[in-house]
Amino acid sequence: MTTPALLPLSGRRIPPLSLGPPAFPHHRATLRLSEKFILLLILSAFITLCFGAFFFLPDSSKHKRFDLGLEDVLIPHVDASKGAKHPGVLWIHGPDEHRHREEEERLRNKIRADHEKALEEAKEKLKKSREEIQAEIQTEKNKIVQEMKTKEKKTLPPIPVPNLIGISGGDPEDDDVREKREKIKEMMKHAWDNYRIYGWGHNELRPIARKGHSTNIFGSSQMGATIVDALDTLYIMGLHDEFRDGQKWIEDNLDFSVNSEVSVFEVNIRFIGGLLAAYYLSGEEIFKIKAVQLAEKLLPAFNTPTGIPWAMVNLKSGVGRNWGWASAGSSILAEFGTLHMEFVHLSYLTGDPVYYKKVMHIRKLLQKMDRPNGLYPNYLNPRTGRWGQYHTSVGGLGDSFYEYLLKAWLMSDKTDHEARKMYDDAIEAIEKHLIKKSRGGLTFIGEWKNGHLEKKMGHLACFAGGMFALGADGSKIDKAGHYLELGAEIAHTCHESYDRTALKLGPESFKFDGAVEAVAVRQAEKYYILRPEVIETYWYLWRFTHDPRYRQWGWEAALAIEKYCRVSSGFSGVKDVYSSTPTHDDVQQSFFLAETLKYLYLLFSGDDLLPLDHWVFNTEAHPLPVLHLANATLSGNPAVR
Repeated sequence: MTTPALLPLSGRRIPPLSLGPPAFPHHRATLRLSEKFILLLILSAFITLCFGAFFFLPDSSKHKRFDLGLEDVLIPHVDASKGAKHPGVLWIHGPDEHRHREEEERLRNKIRADHEKALEEAKEKLKKSREEIQAEIQTEKNKIVQEMKTKEKKTLPPIPVPNLIGISGGDPEDDDVREKREKIKEMMKHAWDNYRIYGWGHNELRPIARKGHSTNIFGSSQMGATIVDALDTLYIMGLHDEFRDGQKWIEDNLDFSVNSEVSVFEVNIRFIGGLLAAYYLSGEEIFKIKAVQLAEKLLPAFNTPTGIPWAMVNLKSGVGRNWGWASAGSSILAEFGTLHMEFVHLSYLTGDPVYYKKVMHIRKLLQKMDRPNGLYPNYLNPRTGRWGQYHTSVGGLGDSFYEYLLKAWLMSDKTDHEARKMYDDAIEAIEKHLIKKSRGGLTFIGEWKNGHLEKKMGHLACFAGGMFALGADGSKIDKAGHYLELGAEIAHTCHESYDRTALKLGPESFKFDGAVEAVAVRQAEKYYILRPEVIETYWYLWRFTHDPRYRQWGWEAALAIEKYCRVSSGFSGVKDVYSSTPTHDDVQQSFFLAETLKYLYLLFSGDDLLPLDHWVFNTEAHPLPVLHLANATLSGNPAVR
């Protein structure tokens, strides 16, 4: 990390600067008579070529497509064979050669007829005047627009909503704790109100410049990322007027039919996660509809030889690609491995197994691959299915993959044993190879690079303390206490990274090298951009232990944010946490409202608000309900349990 343009943003990975696609001018040209004949010749030649090429295609009966053999879906109301004429068979092949030849002949005849029809239509078109052709084009455009509007308004099947517990309340009995919770709520209102005034509809806010802000992860369009990301925080804080303002903007303005290239991962965790959480909390159908519309736009990203999705996809064209810096065109573990929670809920809400199958395909592929020292490298090439650079991290590029293995198990009402085993095996390898103690006795998680351990830990990796605590129950025999203690040790180390700065806010990454412990060395690693991971771990440890130190540490962080990050028109990150006179970066990240302030609010709330046996938080802190199988059925569906 050397420039602000490359700052890591959310949910655990580092997006680079993207210059985006070039802009092409639009030209008008008069369709002259000679051009008509040229067009006719080209069209005719193209159709003839396609028709002729059909006879040279290889016999498809000789080819099989790699099939991972997906298991039945976890959600019993979803029919795994829906939408498939031949469930489980992706290429037709069999012993009946005569039938196969008849099928080929039928296809040839159809192509021949289509070819002749296309030529006749082309001749008729070219007899018309320029004005008539333009009128027909406009008619077709209007027809397509109307079809798209009709598709967007399509109703989703009725779904039995799980029994939702703890979507409000959590009022603390202690006056001091209640005052602290109210202060966090006031901070949220300050952040939201100023975004409402100065950045409304933009993705994020520049609170000092008092204008909108965006990054390449959202593409070139203004999609109101802060609005969608903040909705559930507003709801659980009881800020219902603000929530309704956000809902109205989404109803009137949130449009995914835009020519914009977005990060599949970021849009999934922030937008789909945020919309799903808002739907479950409020019951408003618009959020579910918008989530499904967006999910359909992301599906083309999975059109790769391996089924491992591209990092980015154009919402209009469906064209995908990977970050140029990511190990020779590889996809990133923390990105393609952080889709499971949202996609399972999409299948649950729509009755369409396509989303579930996409993420289960990724899991099955990963299970078949060799892992050096039991560790998952951060890079996987979606074309070849081979690992890229051997770099393993529980911080940026890798982190939320492990988080989602655990949370897949939790979200399935602890029935997804495959996910739990993958998590346990991964954590065992991580503890063996990456987790070490410093000379000063601090437990840290290093990074494995090209055969050696780098003694550096990132702020993003501090979420792991909460993950270890969350996964303690259900771990292997006699390991529950060990993992709860390990989580506490990570929380202590990350608190030290805060406590050893001038601002009492943690740096982006910190070293454990010789005399230097839990301190950033490079100038480019000394910034704090309103990140939530340390506070997230405090909250999980508080829920599982009720040790007062976690509320104390969380309050210290809240006061530091209030003192050094608050400006007149919102909150801003700072460039150097070791400087007593910090310089602001002038960005109010959307995840500050989605995660940092939500975890602080929950830290000073009672355990009855979003209890962890009923809710699982995605990596952007959006709560999704546990899918208890007894509640996950649809009447009239043949798969009803």
